[in-house]
Amino acid sequence: MIDIDPGLIVGGLLVGFIVGLTGMGGGALMTPMLIFVFRIDPLVAVSSDIVASLFMKPAGAIVHLRRRTVNLQLVLWLCVGSVPAAFCGVFLIRALPFGDSLDEALQVVLGVALLLAATMLVVRATLGMVQHRRALGEGPARPSNAEVVVRKAPTVLLGAVAGLLVGMTSVGSGSIIIVALLMLYPALKASNLVGTDLVQAVPLVAAASLGHLLYGEFSLDLTTSLLLGAIPGAWFGAQVSSRAPGGLIRRALAILLLASGLKLLGAPVAVVAAAAVAALVLGNLAWVVVREQLRKRPPPPPAAAVTVTKDSTENP
Repeated sequence: MIDIDPGLIVGGLLVGFIVGLTGMGGGALMTPMLIFVFRIDPLVAVSSDIVASLFMKPAGAIVHLRRRTVNLQLVLWLCVGSVPAAFCGVFLIRALPFGDSLDEALQVVLGVALLLAATMLVVRATLGMVQHRRALGEGPARPSNAEVVVRKAPTVLLGAVAGLLVGMTSVGSGSIIIVALLMLYPALKASNLVGTDLVQAVPLVAAASLGHLLYGEFSLDLTTSLLLGAIPGAWFGAQVSSRAPGGLIRRALAILLLASGLKLLGAPVAVVAAAAVAALVLGNLAWVVVREQLRKRPPPPPAAAVTVTKDSTENP
């Protein structure tokens, strides 16, 4: 008989909502929560977390697919590289004699990458506010595919690197793919960024889960309790991220990237929490300042007026 833990259900609900909202946070939040809050053995925590993600992420992915906030071409070419690499990564880390030291080195590299990604999001959000003259940047998410040109070879390569890291470390797939997509496709809208990440994570996590089911320390009781909260949490978070203004999604992503990056670099929990709170408070204050500056500027001329002026100049 399966033992259900109400505390794990609540924890899964919180993490599931964050994953559905931002596309990341599973490995960065779930595993530390299991280890430090619920005192679960690290090997059991990592294996159960990855298997739980296999069932949690589809709940958010389905919402984004229905809202058409997924770039399916990106999903395809990311999976071409990430799925086989993730499965191989589980076996590769066991074959290497310096597994623990390699895991720590990879987490440091990814921690720096997450901090850079958070900086990129802040810059992108600020430019979006100025360009679109909206306090929330892109405005509400529209149900359409992102208008980006998919570069196949770099996308497959990034997918392979991300998949290998997922298979070799306990770092979540969402964190790695978010960074990869931000680097290769900075023009991708926030809603499409989250939707694409959630959908591609399903086959990626499935490949990594297979390795952990065969060689890990998977716990059915633990995973079941997590999923009772994580599945509805991911569904609700995806409902928000598929409809919310891009600026709000990017703020949540930036704070989570900052917290995850500091944690991977070994910062204490108190420092991570303080940095997240400071980013939330200072970020909102900065947003108020920029918003007030935008309100003081005169509105841009209508598009029709600009077109007429241009035509009259070229055809006197």
